[in-house]
Amino acid sequence: MKTPIFTDLVQTLPATVPFVGPETQERQMGHGFTARLGANESVFGPSPKVLKAIGNAASDIWMYGDPEAYELRNALAKHHNITMDNIIVGEGIDGLLGYLARLFISPGDAVVTSDGAYPTFNYHVQGFGGMLHKVPYCDDHEDPNGLIAMAAKTGAKLIYLANPDNPMGSWHNAQTLEKMIEKLPGGCLLILDEAYADCAPHDAVPPLDTSNPNVIRMRTFSKAYGLAGLRIGYAIGQADLIQSFNKIRNHFGVGRLPQAAALAALDDQAYLSDVISRISMSRIQISEIAKENGLIPLPSATNFVTIDCGKDGSFARAVVANLIKQGIFVRMPFVAPQDRCIRVSCGTADDMAAFAKALPIALQQI
Repeated sequence: MKTPIFTDLVQTLPATVPFVGPETQERQMGHGFTARLGANESVFGPSPKVLKAIGNAASDIWMYGDPEAYELRNALAKHHNITMDNIIVGEGIDGLLGYLARLFISPGDAVVTSDGAYPTFNYHVQGFGGMLHKVPYCDDHEDPNGLIAMAAKTGAKLIYLANPDNPMGSWHNAQTLEKMIEKLPGGCLLILDEAYADCAPHDAVPPLDTSNPNVIRMRTFSKAYGLAGLRIGYAIGQADLIQSFNKIRNHFGVGRLPQAAALAALDDQAYLSDVISRISMSRIQISEIAKENGLIPLPSATNFVTIDCGKDGSFARAVVANLIKQGIFVRMPFVAPQDRCIRVSCGTADDMAAFAKALPIALQQI
């Protein structure tokens, strides 16, 4: 029997998992993690109002979610003081990045990102045959000027920049990003991934400008709002750009429960403020634990702290492996020289106690 034939492009691609999930590791180990500090989820969970909203909506899950996400887009528009036409809701930022790649990338098209930045973006670009051009980090920050220069050199259709950054936790101020936007080459779209904007200083987030067709801003309910398991995020952009998503998106991709949960989460800004305070306290704790063990915590505007282990990638990988052996799930940057670091998500007091106990043992075992 003749088997189905994949496209020529798919036949050239490796089967890739950008992030090995903690569940996979738990199955391999035969036991669960004591502290889940590697995926930048919010261990503080969602608002009680969100849980109530999910419960209220549970009996309606036999129905598809509203394909226009009308109520959520309306609430987001009021929250950001923009119009609904400037907002598209999708299956988390990852889902929206996939749609952007489908909208803009044909085989051979140039795309610019930072070497070591969020790898799922690369995964989507390569899946549509795009050619990635990577710019090194500069002092553990993504390099706006370097990204612009590479885009101009290659005729790139897309630039990806996360601010605040994952995996380093670093950030640029709004003025730096506004200058970058002014320098965008014609025909190039800047994807500004602001997944951690809720955790960032106010001066790190530029004012929203929905008139510029060359910038799209990505936001999520997966981090500070605590809804990572429901996969819901949104993008903000110029109306014609946002409307283009309707040409290719999965209109029923965001279910009824995620929409109800996101509405309730957005409505409880007091709870969000409390979570951000807990994140800030946890960042201080992680930094103190790192210093107590002779390591260097990097400044962070996210819900994690990246810790400089002071040596090379092999040493940092050994630290990660030894922490995992003790039931502490953490991750690390993939590309040198950032791979000298480990990355630890913010957690509860129990999580911090477990990490504080495990880290010196992990270092001693190397």
